[in-house]
Formats: sequence, structure tokens, C-alpha cells
Amino acid sequence: MGIIGIIIAGVIIGLLGKFVAPGDKDNIPIWLTLVCGVGGVILGWYIYSAFGGSGDTDGVDWVRWIVAIITAAVLVVIASTVTGRNTASRR
Repeated sequence: MGIIGIIIAGVIIGLLGKFVAPGDKDNIPIWLTLVCGVGGVILGWYIYSAFGGSGDTDGVDWVRWIVAIITAAVLVVIASTVTGRNTASRR
């Protein structure tokens, strides 16, 4: 997949990752969501390959995309924690 495809997939995966992030951990700027999405695609595909996944399928490899979404969600949670923009009440 070319760089344009990775960016487009990163936008979609980033928004999906933001959607599945638990609780209020998704309160980050949209540009950071997109960065997490692109990182989720690249890192998720690497993790998929590291655990024996093969990119030689005859269609959509849904497991690879699910790994990318989960990775993007983890990156969204990490970005929210690092930037400190979560809105949880602190007691």
C-alpha cells in the first residue's frame, strides 16, 4: 500500500480508534487522532506480521484491520494520557 493509502487508512482507523477508546480517553485534537491512526495502521500491520500474519490473502484481511484499530485505540489512550486532556474528575 502506498503512502497515500496509508494516510487514508490512517484517517479512518484513527477515527475508529477514537471511537473504541474506553471512557473519556478520546478527548484529543483531531490532528493527533490522525497521527495515532497512521501510527496504528503501520504499527498494527507490523504486530500482525510479527505474530505470523500473512499479507497474501485473496481479499480483505479483517484480522489485520482489527489489529490496526486496536493499536490505534491504544495510541489514542496513550496520547490522551500524555497530553493530559482527559476530562475525568480527579479527586
